[in-house]
Amino acid sequence: MKLDIIGDIHGCYGEFQELTIKLGYDWNSEGIPINTNGRKLAFVGDLTDRGPNSLKVAETVSALVKNSLGYYVPGNHCNKLYRFFLGNKVQHTHGLETTVAEFEALDKMKKKEIRENFIHLYENSPLHMILDNGKLVIAHAGIREDLIGKPAKKVKTFVLYGDITGEKHPDGSPVRRDWAKQYKGDAVIVYGHTPVKEARIVNNTYNIDTGAVFGNKLTALKYPEMEIVSVPSSMPLVEEKFREI
Repeated sequence: MKLDIIGDIHGCYGEFQELTIKLGYDWNSEGIPINTNGRKLAFVGDLTDRGPNSLKVAETVSALVKNSLGYYVPGNHCNKLYRFFLGNKVQHTHGLETTVAEFEALDKMKKKEIRENFIHLYENSPLHMILDNGKLVIAHAGIREDLIGKPAKKVKTFVLYGDITGEKHPDGSPVRRDWAKQYKGDAVIVYGHTPVKEARIVNNTYNIDTGAVFGNKLTALKYPEMEIVSVPSSMPLVEEKFREI
């Protein structure tokens, strides 16, 4: 199994295109990146919000998964967008407002198409994915070893939000425990959610959210080579988003 696992894109469609091209993918006439060497893309979630082209990213990933050319697990921002598309009451904050603004600017037919495609993507994607005969696990915010393979209701909070303590930082974001330091499993765990300046490798876990939407870079992990590949972000740098875990 040969994968290129991409960190949190958050609507940075230009960087997504640039990274896939750097990884050896050709974009076809339908706007889908294809690799002729049998490699596939995988995504750790948080496709949308804050960046300039969230819906294009979501459409592309939906098409990849639909055509068996990619793998995807949802992130907390994906969960919020899903709830918005269902008609649930969600706050248009923390980036969702940018995706909603894009959506509201569309005509009725395009809205229906995007909404239905994303709902289908979300509802048919596991909250964490076990691949390569158990050697690889992809989960948006990571996962403890004892939770791997457990049903959605047992893992949902952890894989979407991380190992949260219930406390808050001064900016309102949750305080999280550093679960990766306690991980002792053989499976490689690839995740994102918490922006880091450089891909963080701890005990067979790889955090590849290098803050593309916060002006740093978009990163992929080549598997099984375990090679890190990045492209710089075109967004302004927001230094305070990169804090110690």
